[in-house]
Amino acid sequence: MDVLILTGSKNDLGDIDGAVQTLKKFGISHELHISSAHRTLKRTVELVESAEKKGAKVIIAAAGMSAHLPGVVAAMTILPVIGVPLNASSLNGLDSLMSIVQMPGGIPVATTAIGKSGCVNAALLAVSILALSDKALAEKLKRYRKDMADSVIKADEEINKVN
Repeated sequence: MDVLILTGSKNDLGDIDGAVQTLKKFGISHELHISSAHRTLKRTVELVESAEKKGAKVIIAAAGMSAHLPGVVAAMTILPVIGVPLNASSLNGLDSLMSIVQMPGGIPVATTAIGKSGCVNAALLAVSILALSDKALAEKLKRYRKDMADSVIKADEEINKVN
């Protein structure tokens, strides 16, 4: 397994699917687990320790509200942890964003955007990290970015044919 994905609630699975599908697109081995920093701390510790033993190189931790999961996970490991704030409260994910991005110095957590786009970007950041030591994966990532750019240019050409 290269990437462990943790999310605090079953309710988060709709958003976290963006990360899962992105990792699948790149052929990245991963595991997805629901585990809470508050309600199942012992299980969270076990999952992080198990991931390290299985050779994980990156952890994505998505959480809403007080969003302690990414910080708790980062405190347990030296693996890079990517935190994804989720919209799980009346504050539309701003509470989660502030909780994750405001980590005190010493235990870093990379932070992405709120919600599904943040989940996709967390997976892409994990791919970038893994690509540092995998030339084939680096080429896949370059192709992915070129394809995105090409689709923008194609869309521009299409609208200018109409006008």
